[in-house]
Amino acid sequence: MFTPQGPTLRELAVQALSSVEHGYDLLAPKFDHTPFRTPDSILDAVGRALRPMGPFGAGLDLCCGTGAGMDVLAKLCRESVTGVDISAGMLAVGRQRQRAGGPPSVPPPSPLPRAAWVRGDARALPFGPVFDLVVSFGAFGHFLPRELPGLFAQVHSVLRPGGRFAFPITAPPRPSSPWYWALLGFDAVMRVRNAVWRPPFVMYYRAFRLGDVQRELARAGFEVELYALPEFGYRRDGSPRCRMVVARTPSIGRGR
Repeated sequence: MFTPQGPTLRELAVQALSSVEHGYDLLAPKFDHTPFRTPDSILDAVGRALRPMGPFGAGLDLCCGTGAGMDVLAKLCRESVTGVDISAGMLAVGRQRQRAGGPPSVPPPSPLPRAAWVRGDARALPFGPVFDLVVSFGAFGHFLPRELPGLFAQVHSVLRPGGRFAFPITAPPRPSSPWYWALLGFDAVMRVRNAVWRPPFVMYYRAFRLGDVQRELARAGFEVELYALPEFGYRRDGSPRCRMVVARTPSIGRGR
């Protein structure tokens, strides 16, 4: 898709007619050559914004895929970095990239001597409260709005007191933008697909809204702060085009 190394339209169609887990197993070998991988510009911006808040001990990349966020954690965490994902295929590619230093078209990641790759569902994380930082990039479209309370509660449960949950979120495009109609059309197609085909493939670009996110994070017990990522500019009304959400668990001695 968009590159000779990317998936063909037929391969994308087969993926779209699969479950989320199996679809990403199929896409995994070519995922890093698609536009679905989080751009390095966003990864780098989040890393720069988090650096003054660290260093951190142990970090978790939630829904890590092939590990685009693992390098961000490796630069911020001193103890260990862990990636968790539901797709065994994506994890296998991540492990291979770590050993090989990354495919030629992807900037090689920093060494990850204490990296772990764990297969698991973000809605039922297989960890205790052992992390100081959790990050996630580009995965929230796979969760329905009604799943956010449980998802955020899971993240809260694996963070140590004072731990942070950080992720970027972009401002929605205006109705005058072609991207607005493209995303609206994509979500409409996915809703029709899921109404007539099983298993469902959950991926909705417009369902993860900042106001809802802030409210559900607060309900889960987080203290929420927003940070502008100035690298991506500002809209005409002065609001940033891209923000980093940082949700923090209360420190020891404070009530939840």
